Amino acid sequence: MALKNKKVIKMILFTALILLIWRLAFHIQIPLIDRNLLASEVSMFGFLDVFSGGALSNYSIVALGVSPYITASIVIQLLQMDIVPTLKEWAEEGEVGKKKLSQLTRYLALGLAFIQALTITVGLAAYYEDTSLMFKVGVDVTAFTYVYLALILTAGTAFVLWLAEKISLNGIGNGTSMFIVAGIIASFPSMINELINLYVTKTDVAFKDIVIFFVVLLLMILIIVGVVFMEAAQRKIPVQYANRPAAAAFRGKSDSNIPIKLNSASVIPVIFASTLMSLPTTVANFMGPSNATYWLDQVFNYTQPIGFVLYIVLIFVFSFFYSFLQMNPEKMAENLQKQNAYIPGIRAGAETASYISRVLFKITMVGAIYLSIVASIPIVMQKVFDLPTSIQVGGTSLIIVVGVAIETAKQLKTQSQDRQYRGFID
Repeated sequence: MALKNKKVIKMILFTALILLIWRLAFHIQIPLIDRNLLASEVSMFGFLDVFSGGALSNYSIVALGVSPYITASIVIQLLQMDIVPTLKEWAEEGEVGKKKLSQLTRYLALGLAFIQALTITVGLAAYYEDTSLMFKVGVDVTAFTYVYLALILTAGTAFVLWLAEKISLNGIGNGTSMFIVAGIIASFPSMINELINLYVTKTDVAFKDIVIFFVVLLLMILIIVGVVFMEAAQRKIPVQYANRPAAAAFRGKSDSNIPIKLNSASVIPVIFASTLMSLPTTVANFMGPSNATYWLDQVFNYTQPIGFVLYIVLIFVFSFFYSFLQMNPEKMAENLQKQNAYIPGIRAGAETASYISRVLFKITMVGAIYLSIVASIPIVMQKVFDLPTSIQVGGTSLIIVVGVAIETAKQLKTQSQDRQYRGFID
C-alpha cells in the first residue's frame, strides 16, 4: 500500500540518495595519512568502528560518523535530571525547549568529535615508535598537523549530522538511526564473506567445518526471529476514564491502556556500556604492552571474565536508569489524574505512581536480562566456535537494525493510512 503513495516513494528515494552520498564520502580518505600502514591495524578500533560502517578503520573524512552525537545525546539527557536546572526547564518547555536542547546537543557533539578525533590521531601516531610512520613521505609533522586532521574529522561529523537532519525532515525514519543501521548493514557482506572463507572455501575444508557454517547461519536466523519478537513485546496497563461523555462512549470503548515495551530503553544501555568499555581498551591498544595495559584489558575487555561481568552490570544499570528516565511514573500518574483517568483497583495519585513503578521495574528486569543475553551471544559464540571479532552473531548491531526497521515500518504504515484518510475525506 505504501508503494502506491507517491509521497512515501519520494521519501524512500530521498533517504537512499542521502545514504549514497554518505557512502561516497566513506571512500574519501583523510589527507596526509599513509592508508597502507593503517590497513594492518584496523582491529585496534574495535566497537568504535561499528557505527561508522568501517569508516574509522578506513580513516575517511566521515570516520567518526554519528557516535559523538549519540554520546552527546546521552550526556544531555543525564544533565536534565536536576543536575542542570536550565536543561530541565528547557525539557519542560515543549517544542521550543526541544529545539534548544537539540541545538545544544549538536554543539556538544561537535566538541566531543574534535576531542575524540584529536585523541585517536595522537594515540595512533604514538602507537608507532616513529610517529612519522603514520604519515605519508614528505609530510612535516607538527602539533598543527594533528589539529588539522582533528578539524577535518570534526567537519566530517558535522556533515553526517547535517545529512541525518535532512533524512529526519524529508526522508524515512530518524536520520541518526538510519546512518547507524546503514553502517552496520554495510559490514554484513564482508562478514558473510569472511564466514564462508573461514569454513567453506578454505583448502582443507572438512565435514565438521560445513556443519559449523550452517549451525552459525541457523543461529543467526533464530536470533533475528527472537529479537523481532522481544522488540515487539509489551505490557499493557488498563486505564479507564471517569465521566466520559456518552457520545464518546458510543463511538468507542470508555477504557484504554498504557503500553510499556518490554525493552523500553531500546539499545541505549548496550551502546553506552559498550562505549564506556571500549574507550579504555582502545587507549590501552595505543599505549603498547605494560602492566597497566594488561589490567586495563582484564577489567574493560568484555571478552575477559572480569570485563564480561562489568559489561553485564553496566547494561543492567543503564537499563533501569534509562527506562525510568523515559517513563517517569510520577508524571504518568499526574497526567492520568489530570485526564480524569484511573487504573482499575488502584487509587489515583501516589498509589498509581507506586503501581506503575512496580510494573516498570519488573518489565525492565526482564528487558535487561534480554539485552544481556543478546549482547553476550557474540562473545559466547566467538569462544565456542573460535570466530574472529569481525563476525558478530547477534549483539548490539542486530537490536539496532531490528528496532529501526520496526519503527520505519510503523512510519510507512502511518504515512499510508494518512493518505487513505485524506482521500476518503476529500
